[in-house]
Amino acid sequence: MSSVAMIIEPCKSVLSPPRRGACGHSGRRSSRVKGNEGVGISSAKAAGARMHTIGVCTASLGSLGLMRFFGVSWTWSIAVTLGIYIGSGGWNFLRIIFKTALRDLLGLSVLLRVKYELYHHRKAKNNIPKIFQKVVWKHPDKVALIYEATDDRWTFQQLDEYSNCVANFFYQQGFREGDVIAIFMENRPEFVGLWLGMAKVGIEAALINFNLRLDSLTYCVKTSEAKAIIFGGELSEAISEVNGILGKNMTRFCSGDFVPESCPPDTKHLDPLLAQTSKSPPTHVSTKGLDDRLFYIYTSGTTGMPKAAIVVHSRYYRISAFGYYAYRVTQDDIIYNCLPLYHSAGNIMGIGQCVVHGLTVVIKKKFSASRFWDDCVKYKCTIIQYIGEICRYLLNQPVREAERQHQVRLAIGNGLRLTIWEDFTQRFRIKQIGEFYGATECNCSIANVDGKVGACGFHSRILPNVYPIRLVKVNEDTMELIRGTNGLCISCQPGEPGLLVGRINQEDPLRRFDGYVNQNATNKKIAYNVFQKGDQAYLTGDVLVMDDLGYMYFKDRSGDTFRWRGENVSTTEVEGILSHILSKTDVAVYGVEVPGVEGKAGMAAIADPKAKLNPNILYLEIQKALPPYARPIFLRFLPQVDTTGTFKIQKTRLQREGYNPHQISDRLYFLDVKLGKYLPIDECIFERIQTGKMSL
Repeated sequence: MSSVAMIIEPCKSVLSPPRRGACGHSGRRSSRVKGNEGVGISSAKAAGARMHTIGVCTASLGSLGLMRFFGVSWTWSIAVTLGIYIGSGGWNFLRIIFKTALRDLLGLSVLLRVKYELYHHRKAKNNIPKIFQKVVWKHPDKVALIYEATDDRWTFQQLDEYSNCVANFFYQQGFREGDVIAIFMENRPEFVGLWLGMAKVGIEAALINFNLRLDSLTYCVKTSEAKAIIFGGELSEAISEVNGILGKNMTRFCSGDFVPESCPPDTKHLDPLLAQTSKSPPTHVSTKGLDDRLFYIYTSGTTGMPKAAIVVHSRYYRISAFGYYAYRVTQDDIIYNCLPLYHSAGNIMGIGQCVVHGLTVVIKKKFSASRFWDDCVKYKCTIIQYIGEICRYLLNQPVREAERQHQVRLAIGNGLRLTIWEDFTQRFRIKQIGEFYGATECNCSIANVDGKVGACGFHSRILPNVYPIRLVKVNEDTMELIRGTNGLCISCQPGEPGLLVGRINQEDPLRRFDGYVNQNATNKKIAYNVFQKGDQAYLTGDVLVMDDLGYMYFKDRSGDTFRWRGENVSTTEVEGILSHILSKTDVAVYGVEVPGVEGKAGMAAIADPKAKLNPNILYLEIQKALPPYARPIFLRFLPQVDTTGTFKIQKTRLQREGYNPHQISDRLYFLDVKLGKYLPIDECIFERIQTGKMSL
């Protein structure tokens, strides 16, 4: 973009009415706007603001022309024009420029850098394995991965050779480009080598959440259409429980500790088979490019059951590159990664720095709050990854010497609440928080590049069209995008909560939306006529708020999911499982806020007209069927669960009432994790929950 164009572009956005619109897409909950009452008010405010801006600009330019007409010098003409502009309210835009120009320039430089590199890799016909190969050539003997559980260290050469064995073995077994193999194991270096090796010959990995069991596990494996599954020895029992449902045609491989008696019949021990395979680069190299599929990551999304999100090679590169450049990461940094590798934060934002940029990454098998800082000191980590819950868990730990001895300068993650942000940075002496917003499949990720407390990112007020994202108004009751008179979505003003959307452009790797394996699920995330007539936009399902400087703040996760313990919980899935356990009883599952706790705790409202259900007998079944983060923290037994005219569960009132015994006469229970049972909620327990004295 030329310097002239960069000057003209913001003027166009100020002088022209913003493109708005509506889309007939439903299924989205968001801002506090209800019905069409807010549309007229909001539109009037927006129109008034635009007319004021146009008036200021017109008066300023008119005065400039008039003074030049009468022969006044340029110096005096510009000075007077500037005075009129500022005196008429234009000072606010100048204030925004003054306060955000450096931030916006940094963001723009990162955007252009990533865009240029993607263009270069596309032109060179590179993909992730080819990019990784260049990293190996650059420093083969540098440590790539450290496995904390055993202290094993893998150099880039060793990781490359292991992935070559994987590529050669599965190709010899008859797997070909486009085939899918599921990976179901806990964190360890082999996890990385497996999907990377498969990618070398074009095989696509489906990364399965290792907490899943029974129906959830079966659903995810089957929807991936995997021809084989590789499971960790530690998960043999989970696989055995669903072995009959998975079918005989799916080949089963076990990695790690192999106990034949604990595994399904015909399971092959993968490790010795790989050890006998050639370490040389595969002769049949994948022909896939940046726009082709790399692997699948499962996400609950905002529309119900877990979905296999498609991760193409360019998306993997984009996410890792944005993290690298936005937070000024260097190749000398060492990352402490305690996040699950089936998750995009752990496998792309974290491991991506190793695969794409040559950093050393420490892999933690499972997060431990008590060992966190000891590990950081031991491995001389300079960067840590977090989710909001991790920060709270660390703050709840007693003070230790290690938290003052570490070399960590940067914490990258999402979900850090404003209420504990400064406590976290001050206690642990973290110089920079790299908070960001994004989902595996989204095309509108944002990042906090300058450390603004509480913000998850920003959108430039000076050059808003450089990165085409927007907050739009949604009706809270009907969960539909609100339409303006021109048929487009209505943009939110600063301070107004709205649904975050991103314009789709399949030709641009930064703007493309690849969706899910299920095309219907993909279609539900696309809205039409959002920015302008005929366009398409990705619907995040999340509600954010932007301040007058363009900083974005996460407000709420809408739709059929909520976030708890760093995981997206699908209410539809949990409802189905609980209803099945209770012989098709009506169940409504939703998230409720608990003071001082990250995310939303799960609550289940269960129809029990005869008051016969025993919560702790139910809990025995819940433990078998649901992972810990998906188990309801609160239970409510009521005569019936309200439904809409189309027989959909109505949750608005239930969510509003929460678990307050002062407002609810129904039986209420709270899951005491330490005791392993549900306790009746009386005034005493309610008060202890509200004051943080009960452990969740």
